Amino acid sequence: MPLIEATGLHKRFGDTKALDGLDLAVDAGEVLAVLGPNGAGKTTAVRVLTTLLKPDRGTATIDGIDVMAEPGRVRSRIGLTGQYAAVDERLSARENLELVGRFFRMSSAQTRVRASELLTTFELDEAADRVVKGFSGGMRRRIDIAMSLVARPQVLFLDEPTTGLDPVSRQVMWGLIEELVKQGTTTLLTTQYLEEADLLADRISVVDHGKVVAEGTSEALKAKLGGYAATIVIGDAAHVETARTTLQSLASEGTAITVKGSTLTMSVSAKVTTPQITRLLDSAGANPTDLHIEPPSLDDVFLALTGHREHQ
Repeated sequence: MPLIEATGLHKRFGDTKALDGLDLAVDAGEVLAVLGPNGAGKTTAVRVLTTLLKPDRGTATIDGIDVMAEPGRVRSRIGLTGQYAAVDERLSARENLELVGRFFRMSSAQTRVRASELLTTFELDEAADRVVKGFSGGMRRRIDIAMSLVARPQVLFLDEPTTGLDPVSRQVMWGLIEELVKQGTTTLLTTQYLEEADLLADRISVVDHGKVVAEGTSEALKAKLGGYAATIVIGDAAHVETARTTLQSLASEGTAITVKGSTLTMSVSAKVTTPQITRLLDSAGANPTDLHIEPPSLDDVFLALTGHREHQ
């Protein structure tokens, strides 16, 4: 049984259909990234799964426990970091963590030990007793995620955890999330960064208009798109047209070869290799000076599946 499971979730807000039969499943120890444009239903799905919102239809369970029927039991098993930091700016980092411990009825001793552990893990030791109001955006995000881990949840929900952070802070946050993943924390991650999903997730669910339009590993989704991009630079400009004609037999069906100066680009199948292209061009007398083949990016996959690029 998946540790996180949603089946046929529907939710409307007036005339807006936020969820339209959404299905998700995450196994123990797995990281699922939910990708989708703004308004696709990602945050609504997280709010349902974390007991903050009731769906109009459908079912959702955490560790086999019905989210709607037993929200208290579900909350004892999950941690949540929302899109906006939920820290109390008037308290220090340590006080924020200890406050969460009290919410979970941990003893004072347990709370102090756990707070110290998390401050070290998230590299906040030196700022432990500073008021959070003076923290940078990256530091606030770190203490926010730390707060969601105080009670050692089985399941962690990260709703766009790096949105609004600068590139350096985002890299630091990715490293911290990778460490959590290594510890076996089952994680559902929503993100607007394709690179983030590629780096952190075992599987990716692409959501658009409230439902999943594709699901699989990053590599499987890229393979589904089919086309690899080949870029060839011809040494002698006089042989560019010869190269274009020669390479047409290798181009993916229904695609054209683009020519810009001495550079040709075309879509090819995964079976086409650089030695194959080189031999073909050499035999035609159009010797290439540079040649490489790249798989489609996750951005290309997203565009093909939804008809628009993810907002970044």
